[in-house]
Amino acid sequence: MENFIRYESFSAVGDGRHDDMPAVAAAHEEANRLGLPVCAREGAVYYIAPKAATAVIRTDTVWTGASFLIDDRDLDDFRSPIFDVPPAEEEVPFSVERLREGQTELENLTGRELFVSVRNDEHRDFIRFGGNQNNGTARRDSFLVRPDGSLPSPIAFDFDKVTACSARTLPDTVLTLTGGTFTTIANRRESKYDYHARNIRVRRSKTKISEITHLVTDEPDHGAPYGGFLSISDCAKVEVSDCLLTGHRIYYTMGTGGVIVPMGSYDLNCGGAAEVSFRRVTQTTDIMNRNYWGLIGTNFCRDLSFEDCVMSRFDAHMGVTNCTIRRCRLGWQCLNAIGYGTFVIEDTEAFGYAFVNLREDYGCTWRGDFVIRNCVWHPAGGSRSVFHAKNRGTHDFGYECALPRSVEIDGLTVPETDVLYIYDDWKEEPGAPHPMRLPQTVSVKNVRGAKEVRLCENPGLLLGKTTFTLA
Repeated sequence: MENFIRYESFSAVGDGRHDDMPAVAAAHEEANRLGLPVCAREGAVYYIAPKAATAVIRTDTVWTGASFLIDDRDLDDFRSPIFDVPPAEEEVPFSVERLREGQTELENLTGRELFVSVRNDEHRDFIRFGGNQNNGTARRDSFLVRPDGSLPSPIAFDFDKVTACSARTLPDTVLTLTGGTFTTIANRRESKYDYHARNIRVRRSKTKISEITHLVTDEPDHGAPYGGFLSISDCAKVEVSDCLLTGHRIYYTMGTGGVIVPMGSYDLNCGGAAEVSFRRVTQTTDIMNRNYWGLIGTNFCRDLSFEDCVMSRFDAHMGVTNCTIRRCRLGWQCLNAIGYGTFVIEDTEAFGYAFVNLREDYGCTWRGDFVIRNCVWHPAGGSRSVFHAKNRGTHDFGYECALPRSVEIDGLTVPETDVLYIYDDWKEEPGAPHPMRLPQTVSVKNVRGAKEVRLCENPGLLLGKTTFTLA
């Protein structure tokens, strides 16, 4: 007797034509009931028809050697995932009345490690500026709390009030998703912000995802964007390794600011998660092809790490707390970030207008420190500024905006140029109601390719206000 469940036991055909999704969902339901893993048949091509259906995964799953053909033409429900990995643990009682930025301890009476999410619905953050302007979101944070009440990383914002709080214990075991080639036949919907799921959604802490390939085919000249074929949300300690993903074609729509904007479309998404690592994640599309959007988008995450990845960009959209990028290669959209804590970039090659683009639409803010070691930057166009940051101080983003408190650069190679600037030029409006907090220190050494290094394109902005050390 086999000690695993197969899709064929529930009438899956695997010929790439018959709809196998009912069998796939039923197989996982039985596997969940029995506590057995699921193993796909090598050589099978499971057809996923454009119908609303979700397979819930609670046991280890091996797709190695099998393929899935996901038909997104004429969908009746584009919001549902194909595979959903829900939380393994129920919520536990946990109460927080208020929090302070930088706080590193909380009372934890459970004696277990917890993943905690908090929100203050009475305060708005990330009030976006520009072509996709909006009214922001409720202040929120998600973080781990150890059994002794200590936090691995500090709270990112002040919470004068916590209007909602949830907590889950972390499971004792790790769930694994391994292998498989998934091909999406792209949707043909109107080009507007109808983000498609049709994906693998992971909401379970302690999940490992490895050796998955996702391809996209038959992209038309219009379509709706995707929210991430691998979507990780509201969980902690997730590992993604040795996966091959695909950038999505860029489509355009009318933005809320009354101008035509490109729509972000992702194959990898991470939201409201902590301690998520990506190892050897690459993409099929050329990282320098401007017809395809950046591979990954993140929101409200903390303690992210990327090692040996090749992606058209990294993006911390509505903020990240602490991030590390090592031995990676980033393409035409380069590295985009706003957030809090420490951002470390080591042994990484990057292309783009700036080495680090501090996003203007969210105030170009980083409340913390940047460390850049042994990196290579290939600037696009005539730019020669390591950090792009422009904030006139006239827009209320919901929080105080700040340039990195400290920047430490030890080893950066650029093309031959007369002058390399750390910051580019921007003009803050006189008497602006929301001025940026300026950096305290910038330390630079071992820069190769530049005859001279200067703090800022506009020397009056930071001269005498920021300690600049050049070795």
